[in-house]
Formats: sequence, C-alpha cells, structure tokens
Amino acid sequence: MPVITSIADLKRIYVRKTPKMFYDYCESGSWTEQTFRENTSDFDQIRLRQRVAVDMTGRSTASQMIGQDVTMPVALAPVGLTGMQCADGEIKAARAAEKFGVPFTLSTMSINSIEDVAEATSKPFWFQLYTMKDTDYVSRLIQRAKDAKCSALVITLDLQILGQRHKDLKNGLSAPPKLTIPTMVNLATKWSWGIGMLSAKRRHFGNIVGHVHGISDNSSLGAWTAEQFDPSLDWGKIAKIKEEWGGKVILKGILDAEDAKMALSVGADAIVVSNHGGRQLDGAISSIRALPSILDAVGDQIEVHLDSGIRSGQDVLKAVAMGAKGTFIGRAFVYGLGAMGEAGVTKALEVIHKELDVSMALCGKRNVAELNRDVLLVPEDFEGRWQA
Repeated sequence: MPVITSIADLKRIYVRKTPKMFYDYCESGSWTEQTFRENTSDFDQIRLRQRVAVDMTGRSTASQMIGQDVTMPVALAPVGLTGMQCADGEIKAARAAEKFGVPFTLSTMSINSIEDVAEATSKPFWFQLYTMKDTDYVSRLIQRAKDAKCSALVITLDLQILGQRHKDLKNGLSAPPKLTIPTMVNLATKWSWGIGMLSAKRRHFGNIVGHVHGISDNSSLGAWTAEQFDPSLDWGKIAKIKEEWGGKVILKGILDAEDAKMALSVGADAIVVSNHGGRQLDGAISSIRALPSILDAVGDQIEVHLDSGIRSGQDVLKAVAMGAKGTFIGRAFVYGLGAMGEAGVTKALEVIHKELDVSMALCGKRNVAELNRDVLLVPEDFEGRWQA
C-alpha cells in the first residue's frame, strides 16, 4: 500500500489504472469547464482562522444528516457509471461507506442495481432518482427502492436536459465501452481494470436493462435514455413524487435562493446546493459561492447540504462552518475506488476525516456543532456583486 496523504494521491493512482473514457467522465465538466474549475478554486479563496491555547481533547466529528447519525457530515454522492470505474463499484463504495458510518447514495444510472447493493449491504442506503418521461418505469423504480429499504430518496432536479460534455462525446462514452481502435489501445494499458471486469456482476445499467420494456441490451438502451429525461419536470411533479415515496426526500441541484424557497414549500427534508459537479450549466456559480444566499433565504427551516467541489476535510469544514449541515463527495471517492477498490474508498474517507478533525482542532473547535463563520476568513466580495 503506497503512503496516501491526500485525495490528490488517490487521483494520481486512479488516472493510471482507469480507462480514459471513464476517467474523463469523472474528471470533466460541460462546455468550457469554467464551473467545474471554480467549484474547487472558490474553496481556496476562503481562509481558516487559527486559534491557540484551547482544550482540544475529546474531539468528535460525529453529526447527523436528515436525522441519521454519521461519523462525519459527509455522504457519498450519486455517481453514474460507478461500476465502470471499478468492477462492482457501487457495491464496493456502499460497503466502504457503511463500515465508515456515512451515507451512500446509489444513482439511477448505476451499473449495479438497487437489488445488488441491498443484497451486499446490511444497512439502508439512499437512492437517487432521475425523473423520466416513462412514469410507469419511475413508479416501479420508486417501489424497488422502497422494497430495498432505502432510507431517503434524493431527487436530482438539474438534469431535465443533458449538458454538453465535450469529452464524453469525443470518447463515445458507453457501458461497457465501445471497442473502437483507440479504446482498445487504451484498455490494453489498463489490464488490472480489465481483469476485474471479467468477474464483475454487471457491465450495463442494472436499474434499467431488464426493467424497461424493449430494453435488453446497450444498443436499445442508448436510444431510450437519450429521450427519457423529463424536460417538463416542475414543482407539482416533485410534490407528487414526494407523496408517492412517502419517506424522507432530499432535493439535489439547488443553486438559487428562489428555488430553495420552492423546495421548502413542497416539504423536502433537505436540499443539496449543487451544480452537478460543473457538468450541466457551465458558467453557473460554484456551489460554495451560492451557499450563503441560499442559507439566508431558508434559514434553519430546511436542512441544507453542499455538493460539488469537496476534495478535502478542510473543504468539509468550510462548508459546515458556513452553515451547511452536511456535504456530498463524488469525485473524491471515485478516485479512491478506481485506484484501490473498496479499500480506496475507505482511504478517501479516512483522509477527509483526518483533515477535518485536525483542522477543526487547530481552529479551536472540538466538535462539528461548534463550527460557525467565526472560524472562517471570507473575502468581502466572495458572494459576488452581480448586476441584474
């Protein structure tokens, strides 16, 4: 085991071991990738306030997210195609999250199915839903998540229309990968990935293939998914899905204060401030820059989480100190998964936990509940001065 001290260490191993199209799927944004870059660079603008001569014993990063006890205020975000980053990737990530004591969120566009993950784990996980035009399929998907005892439904709101992701288009992204000459040349250098895939439980979208009439292979799947994301999704439909689910609902993809108020009005249990990791509307502001205005709009009336840009425990600290009750990590755990499988996801969580714990202590705080804006030095114009 190499010495891993940061998420960047895992990323360096990840890029060596993972096929190019799946690395590019993870490590890219839409259009010019401005928002993708600023999700991380805007965190760098925030400084921490060091305090000394404070009792640092008895520290704890334990917290709660939507009433669920967590080892730290971090959840694994829903990431599509995770089972292509590493064989049985969703199962391995879910197991690592369960053992560490943080939530795992399974994507609708996962390789391992809801049932696969439920069979491989012993505690409830969260399920992320994309709303589709095929309402019968959506209803059956919700029921499958209920049957698997999923403890929360995470509804993604910002993918009614797919953002243009140049690298995915150029790579001809698919699951499993199309065997073009460039792809085969690249796969030949990723032999450990290929060996793992030979024994993978699935190599296609497990929540879709076999569950939609007429979808039995990847050729028919591509045409179906291209037409299925629902551009007519509105707050009325969200309210109906919430009612159909009947459990805790988290709305993901909120980047505007007015939308945060609407999420509150439909009775969501939490919202996730997110720009889809910079993979949808390029030119949108970063999640951490959007967070303050959203918190001002909804206060403590609804639980606010943050996604997009988290790469360290210090990023978690900054988001929580600014007012978020939890954070989601996507790329950070995928780097670990692609680098070392389940052990790599565990290592990613350990790295983030260590950074959070030590940084919190050096800011003079002993537990997450004590974190507030007093530990931050935020630029005066951080939220931006925008002319309407």
